[in-house]
Amino acid sequence: MNGKRLLIGLVLADFTALTAWAVYQHGFVGFLEPVTMNAAGMQIGIDLVIALSLVTIWMWRDATARGVSVIPYVLLTVTLGSIGPLVYLFNRERQAAPAGASVMAPRQAREA
Repeated sequence: MNGKRLLIGLVLADFTALTAWAVYQHGFVGFLEPVTMNAAGMQIGIDLVIALSLVTIWMWRDATARGVSVIPYVLLTVTLGSIGPLVYLFNRERQAAPAGASVMAPRQAREA
């Protein structure tokens, strides 16, 4: 296991534990409460949706270039937020990228 994968694994484990504790304490509906309290909460919620949408687009393109199904990671992202991308990054580090593959490979291949 390389250092990057170890670091991602530690962040994933800690964040998953924090998420589990928050869900235990407040339930899934409890995550919506701060978002609906005021404009600041709403801004944070919308910012999170935008950021996770951009990360999901990156995951989709990267997984397609690597020949990996992205659906489980997208479902994790929709239901558990950042845990989906963290799991994807953890699993991605164990696989070598195919020769000539890059994050933008699907689009570049169509344009060529």
